[in-house]
Formats: sequence, C-alpha cells, structure tokens
Amino acid sequence: MTTAEQLATIDLLRTRAFPVRPERSGSVAGGPGFHLGELATSEDFWEDDGTRRALVEEQYEAERDGLAAVLTARWGPPEELSLWPVLERSMEGEELPEPWPTLSCHTPELKLWRADGRWIGLGVSQWDKELPFQLLAVVTEAGPP
Repeated sequence: MTTAEQLATIDLLRTRAFPVRPERSGSVAGGPGFHLGELATSEDFWEDDGTRRALVEEQYEAERDGLAAVLTARWGPPEELSLWPVLERSMEGEELPEPWPTLSCHTPELKLWRADGRWIGLGVSQWDKELPFQLLAVVTEAGPP
C-alpha cells in the first residue's frame, strides 16, 4: 500500500461503524468498539539468520514514523504508549477492553492520537521472531487502560 492508500484506510476505519461482534474481512479485524487494520505485512523469517529480520523491522518502524508525521500534521503530536504494562496487567488476569489486551501481545508500542471522539494508533506488530512484521492502524473508542 502507498502512503495515500494507508491514509485512506485509516480514514475509512475512523468513520466506519464498529461491529457488534468480533469479525474479520480481508486485512481488517474488528469488534465492539474497535477496528484493527493491517496496512502492510512483510515476509516471514523462518529461514533468516536474523539479518533480514533486523532490516525489515527498521523499515517498518520507518514506515510507521513517516505515516505518523502525516497524522501529526493533522492532529498534533502523538502520545507514545508502551503496551508492556497492558500486557502485564492482562496476564495477571485484569479484564481490559479490547483491542488493548490482544494488541499488547504482539505490538510493544503505539503512536496514539485522539480525534473526533476516537483513539487512532499506529504500531509495528510481530507475533514471534519467525513471523512477519505488520504495520497496524487501530481505531477505538476505548481509551488506553
């Protein structure tokens, strides 16, 4: 996806009604109160010695930061949110609103804005070191816990 397509996806997610139950359609998952869009997905790293993985991680962080610069021009500087505390609280059994507990399992941090009554976040996700990186956009009405 180009930056223009990524911005269009974010704008679509910002205006779309939230589903009443968890659902997935193509590169967008959602549930009550949230949407999660995959803006880019890398190759996997099963055969990598770690070299390619490090380069791709750097590339995805740069893509996130470039997209964040455009969103910063719209909404001002983002909040930098570490999701490690959310993961810890979730693992200790605390009930937290989605998408926060699931997102914290694979996305260590978000750049987060508040606009038009919704939270909009960008993050780089990876479920495990052999699996692909993803550039994610999250739109939610539930503020960060």
